[in-house]
Amino acid sequence: MGVKAHEADIALELHAQLGEGPVWDERAQRLFFVDIMGQRVHSFEPTTGQHQNFEVGRPVGCVVLREDGGLVLAAHDGFFLANRDGSGLKSFGDVEIDGARVRFNDGKVCPRGRLLAGTMDWTKQQPVGALYILRGDGGVSVLLEDITISNGLAWTEDGRTLYYIDTPRQQIDAFDFDLETGAISNRRPIASFTGVAPDGMAIDSEGCLWVACWGGYRVERIDPGTGRALETVRVPARQVSSVAFGGPGLDEMYITTAWDDLTPEQRAGDPHAGDLFVAHPGVSGPPAYRFKMT
Repeated sequence: MGVKAHEADIALELHAQLGEGPVWDERAQRLFFVDIMGQRVHSFEPTTGQHQNFEVGRPVGCVVLREDGGLVLAAHDGFFLANRDGSGLKSFGDVEIDGARVRFNDGKVCPRGRLLAGTMDWTKQQPVGALYILRGDGGVSVLLEDITISNGLAWTEDGRTLYYIDTPRQQIDAFDFDLETGAISNRRPIASFTGVAPDGMAIDSEGCLWVACWGGYRVERIDPGTGRALETVRVPARQVSSVAFGGPGLDEMYITTAWDDLTPEQRAGDPHAGDLFVAHPGVSGPPAYRFKMT
């Protein structure tokens, strides 16, 4: 029996260099996402087609929602607060990161309102990155070291298991997650990949993981119990970077892509690289957690 396939359609022609980190704001019915190397945060309202963006002035790894209505960014070598239109951008959090060696990449808010965000080696070769946790009072701790390219994050419904991707390991790892402290432990692999690089990730209402396959023209639905691929979403762009559920019923899948790392010849043959896509896989996802200031 073959893997069930869905097709993704263009939601927004954008040609982002490195589109990443989509997060759905169910209150405003808008999607936020970043162009990391374009140094911009984008927002998109599917019902009207309205698209806005603002300049951050540095590579921006992720954007997440705040409970009070604003945004938190993990950008280059620090954390920042901003209003939804980019105004009021200011540094937040006590962290020292060597921006010459690493930059922030993917990040998500945990069930208790703290931000987990990781760094990656600029050369994509050395395990010099780390996974950090940012609390609402600005405190920062290191959860995991020796990371090369910190990427996808997702929590089980009870919040007690964290799924995590360090892309060059070619696998999804699970950790026990302490809801009270944010500490992680008991690392174990649950799924592996060949021929593609696992990137961003989302979890659906049935507990399955949807993993963006960089270099693979697709998103794969993974059963975390068996590690098997159950379904796939075919995307007409090679560098598929991340995925998030959105829409009024949280059953629309938004998919970011990139033209980063493509040769001029490859880019000429990949005209939709960097566009935002949408698919309807027949399952919904939970709403995004929001960062809680204290």
